[in-house]
This record gives sequence, structure tokens and C-alpha cells, in this order.
Amino acid sequence: MDLGFERVRALVGDVRLFRSSRTRRRFLIHAAVLLVVVAVAVLFIRRYVPILTDAMALRTVIQGFGALGPLVLVLLQAIQVVVAPVPGQVLAIVAGFLYGAWWGTLYNMIGITLGSTVAFWFSRRYGRPYVERIVHPDILDRFDGVDDDRTRAALFVFFLLPGLPDDALCFVGGLTRLPLWQLVVIAAVGRAPAFFLVNVVGEYLGAGRFAAGLALAALVVAISVLAYRYHQEILAYFEA
Repeated sequence: MDLGFERVRALVGDVRLFRSSRTRRRFLIHAAVLLVVVAVAVLFIRRYVPILTDAMALRTVIQGFGALGPLVLVLLQAIQVVVAPVPGQVLAIVAGFLYGAWWGTLYNMIGITLGSTVAFWFSRRYGRPYVERIVHPDILDRFDGVDDDRTRAALFVFFLLPGLPDDALCFVGGLTRLPLWQLVVIAAVGRAPAFFLVNVVGEYLGAGRFAAGLALAALVVAISVLAYRYHQEILAYFEA
């Protein structure tokens, strides 16, 4: 028994996790930095992600930053694309309410473009296994059947129509062969019209034009419902 124990201890003693003390020190430093980053991210998400579902709370938060409000709006919009807790239309209504349709749309689209770029890059950097943990399998399966020559058109149409999972499309788009700059342009141009309409809704509500705001909101909702109802038929048109 003693000999067996000594042999096991000798074998274990020869196993080293690190080649040198310097390597071990670098690992510990990187691990500590990673833990700090994760902790900060968790605290930020726990504090602000629930707010993203409440337009009035969002308005209060953004107003509280004063002149930095537009920057906060841009960052929140970028984060919601990557984290995707809620549709960005909630932020669009707040932006229109606070800054008007034109400026609100501009701030929203800057954030959307930044977030989309990050999502595309993550998808391309970490590949399909990463995307499969984020995007519903049905969405991936359907886009797998899209004709390569129609990829641009399919992505543009789905970004254009409100009510469809456009944030998920950013991750799906990253798996295509399209250059990153083309994906960013398609996402930005496709999303802009719907975001402008939602910003107009916010502007109307902020100006007290509730009837006009609700009527336009009803129109956007109707288009969204129709797009969602027929999204499989639309996607089938682009399949090989």
C-alpha cells in the first residue's frame, strides 16, 4: 500500500498546470480581470435590463443623464441588440418622446448599427456552436435553406419588416459568406424605416398627439402581425 501511494504521489507530482511561475502569474492576473469584468457585467445587467421593458422608467433614467442622455440611449440600444432582452422598439419610443423623430432615429440607428456589428463579429468569430446557444433552432434551420444568391435580399426583407426577430438575424447573418460591411449596411438600411415610424409614435405621444400616436402604433403593430403571420411563406420564397 505504501509503495502504491508513493507511485501515485510521484506521478501526480510530475504533472504541472503551468510551465513556469511567470505563466502561472499571468494566468492568475487574466483570471482576476475576467472575474471583475463578469461581475461588472452581471451587476449592470441586473440593474438595467429590467428597466429596458419599461418605457417610462427608461425615459426617467435617460433624462437623468442630461446632456449625456443621447450617449446612454446609443449604448442601451447597442446592448439590447447583443443581449436581446426586449425589442429595440421600446427604446425607439423613448427616443422619439425625448428627442423627436429625426434625432431619435439617428441615435437609435447608431446604437443599432454598433450592436449589430458586435453581433455579426461574435457570430463570425465563434461560429455556429455559439450561435446555436443564442438563436432558436427553427430560425437557423429555415435560414440554412436560403439560396446563397438570395442571402442579401432575404436578410434585407427580414430586417425591413417589423415584428420579426431581427436581433437574432444579426447572429444568423454572421454565419453567411457576406462581408461584414455588407451585413452592417443591410441591417442598418433595412431597420431604419420601421425605427423611424416608431420614433414618430414617440414624438406624437410626447407632444400630446395621442390619437395620431396610437393610430400610427396600431399600423406598425398590424404590419408586424402580418409579417410574423406570413414570415415562413416569405422565407420560403428565398429558399433554394
